[in-house]
Amino acid sequence: MSDERRPDRERQGGTQLQERPKLKKPPLYKVLLHNDDYTTREFVVLVLRDIFRKSESDAVQIMMHVHNNGVGIAGVYTYEVAEAKVDKTMNLARQFEFPLQMTLEAE
Repeated sequence: MSDERRPDRERQGGTQLQERPKLKKPPLYKVLLHNDDYTTREFVVLVLRDIFRKSESDAVQIMMHVHNNGVGIAGVYTYEVAEAKVDKTMNLARQFEFPLQMTLEAE
């Protein structure tokens, strides 16, 4: 490109365009479901399907893992999304009088 067609800042030795800083990915959090003796398996599957958008087979598999191991991962999300899903689930559990417990854990 001839000097006549170059932008003024290149001809005059001005500053170059700076590269955009690379953005960090936000930290992710695991939403953990905890087993109890009162919350029904059907309710846990319902929550996993409707709030966590799991397939029926995935929801049943996660529910059985929680039942057999005491705790399981419902999903992994950014903090805000994880917190919103926990709040929605806990409100629904209270509405149905289930003592379901959930926690967040940094990944």
